Amino acid sequence: MLIYQGTKTDFMSGMERDTLPNEIESLIYEKMNRKTPNREYISWENSLQYMYKVLNDKDIPSNAGVAIEYNIPLTAKRVDFILSGLNTDNSESAVVIELKQWSKINLVESNDAIVETYVGKGLRKVVHPSYQAWSYCAMISDYNENVQEKNIKLFPCAYLHNYSKDENDVIEHPVYKKYIEKAPIFGHGDILKLRSFIKSFIKSGDNGKTLYLIDNGRIRPSKSLQDSLVSMIKGNQEFNLLDDQKVVYEDILEQAKKSKLDEKKRVYIVKGGPGTGKSVVAINLLVKLTENGQFCQYVSKNSAPRNVYAAKLTGTLTKTNINNMFRGSGTYVDLPINVTDTLIVDEAHRLNEKSGLFAKGENQIKEIINASKCSVFFIDEHQRVHIDDIGSVDEIKKWAEEANAEIFENELSSQFRCNGSDGYLAWIDNVLEIRETANINLEGIDYDFKVVNNPNALKELIIEYNKPKNRARILAGYCWEWEKAKRNDTTHHDIKIGDFEMSWNLGNSSTYAIDENSVDEVGCIHTAQGLEFDYVGVIIGKDLKYVNGEVVTDYTERAKTDRSLFGIKKLMEENPEKAQKVADEIIRNTYRTLLTRGMKGCYVYCEDENLGNYLKRMMK
Repeated sequence: MLIYQGTKTDFMSGMERDTLPNEIESLIYEKMNRKTPNREYISWENSLQYMYKVLNDKDIPSNAGVAIEYNIPLTAKRVDFILSGLNTDNSESAVVIELKQWSKINLVESNDAIVETYVGKGLRKVVHPSYQAWSYCAMISDYNENVQEKNIKLFPCAYLHNYSKDENDVIEHPVYKKYIEKAPIFGHGDILKLRSFIKSFIKSGDNGKTLYLIDNGRIRPSKSLQDSLVSMIKGNQEFNLLDDQKVVYEDILEQAKKSKLDEKKRVYIVKGGPGTGKSVVAINLLVKLTENGQFCQYVSKNSAPRNVYAAKLTGTLTKTNINNMFRGSGTYVDLPINVTDTLIVDEAHRLNEKSGLFAKGENQIKEIINASKCSVFFIDEHQRVHIDDIGSVDEIKKWAEEANAEIFENELSSQFRCNGSDGYLAWIDNVLEIRETANINLEGIDYDFKVVNNPNALKELIIEYNKPKNRARILAGYCWEWEKAKRNDTTHHDIKIGDFEMSWNLGNSSTYAIDENSVDEVGCIHTAQGLEFDYVGVIIGKDLKYVNGEVVTDYTERAKTDRSLFGIKKLMEENPEKAQKVADEIIRNTYRTLLTRGMKGCYVYCEDENLGNYLKRMMK
C-alpha cells in the first residue's frame, strides 16, 4: 500500500507550499485509520526537507514517480521514500531510500549488521541502515509478482542526513561492508553523491508507472515456516530477518556463544505476539547454532509443530537426527546440569509444572534452565490456553535467578501474519475484551475478515481457498466431544450445527496442518497453535457469547474430552473467583490464537447469534 504517491513535480510543489507533511498525515488516517504521533510528523518535516534538496536537480526527471511511506505487503514495515523512473534501457527502476535522523552510532562488531544508537529515548541495538534498506527490497522482490515478472530493478540505499561521516567512520566499518555494497550509505554533506546515485538509475521519468506496478503487483503466496524448513536445515536463507528479528537473533547468537565458552548460565526471554516471527527466529537459531558446533535443541510443549517439522524433514535427516533436534518440553527431567549448550523453547507460555503422564519432575522451566548453558524462551503470555500452562516471564525469571543465570529480555513487534496488520491483532484483543485498544473497528485495516451466517458457507470458503496450496483450514473452539472410539472413523461427524456436520481431525494423524485431506476435518487449539495457514475459518462455540452488552465466557459449554480445563470444577469448589478468572482467560486466549492463525484472511461463524452480530457491528 502506497500512502503518498505523485511525481517529482508534485513533491517539490508540496514541499514549497509547506503542505506535504499534512497531506501524508491525512492520507495515513484515511488509508490506515491511524493517527500520526508527533515525533513521526516531525521526522517527515526534517527528512523531506533534505530530500527536497536532493531532488532539486534538473537532471532528475520532473515526471519521475515519488512515493512516501510504502507499506510492504504481508508486513507492518514501511519504506520511507521511493523514486521511480526508467533506466538507460527503458527498464522500470526504483531507488528505495531509508531515511534516518541519527547523528551518532556505536560499532557492534560481535553481531552481524547491528549498530547501537539512540532511539526511543535510549541507547539500543538496531539493524544497520544498509541492511534495513536491502532487506526491505529483498522482501518486496520475494513477494511482488510484478517486480519479478516485469524485472523491475530495485536499488536500495540509506540517507542519514544528520550524520557527519569521518574518515574510516564506524558506519562504514568493514564488518558492514557486504551490506553497504548492496545498499550504499549517504550522510550529512552527501547530497551530491546521493543525487549521482539516483541519476545513475533514473534516466527518464515514468509518471509513477513503476510505483503503480509495485503497488498493484499480485502478492505471491507467502512462505510458511513448515514449507521452508527443509531448505533452512540445508543452510539456505529462506527468510530475511527484518529489524527487531535480526537484532534478537544476533544477540542470542552472541549470548549462546559466550555461554559455550565460559559455561556461565544465561537465560534469554523473547516476548512477541502472534505472527511476530518467534518460530522463524527460533528455527534460524537452531540451524545457525548447530552449524556453529553447538549441541542445540528446539523445544516445545505442543507436539503439533514438532510433528509437522519431522514430517517435512523425513528423507532429509534420519529419524534419530530429527528426534535429537526437536524435543518435547518434558524430556529434561533429572538431566545433569549443562548437558546441552543451548535450548530454544518455542511457545514457552505452554510449559507445564510437571512432565509426562506420571507428572514427573519439579518444574519444566527449572529443568530446561538446569540442562542448558544458555536457554532461550519465546513467549506470548496471551496464548496461555491450558489450565496446566505455567509459562510466564515472571516464572522464567524466578527459576533463572535461582540458577544464578544472567537474564536478558527482548521483544519482537514486527507483524508478519494477518497481512502484516498490527491493527487487526489489536482489534481482536479489543473485541474479545482481552485488553482495550484504540482499534475499535476494521476501517483501513488490510486484512480479509468476514463473519458468515452459517457454517456451511464457512466450509465452502475454506475449501475454495485451500485449492491452490493446501494452506487453509477450519478451526473451532473445543465445544464438541471427540469420541475416542470413533477418532479414526471418517464417516463419524463430531461437530453438528443444524445441517452442518464435520469431524474433528483424525486421531491417526499428527500432521493435520499439512495433510492433503485435512481441510475436510476441523482442527482445534492443540493442532493449530504454533502453526500458520493462509486462510482460516473459525467456528466459535457456545463457550463465548455476547450477553447484555458484554462478551462473556461459559466454561460449562466446553466438551468433557477437552483436557485444557481439566480440574476446573474442583477449583470452582475451592476458589470460585480464581476458577472463573482462569477459565475466562483460557477461553478468550484460545479464540485469540485461532483467530490469528491466518496470514491472509479469517472467516468466522458464531454459534451465538448475538456474538456474530456484535462482531459485524465492530467491523464497521
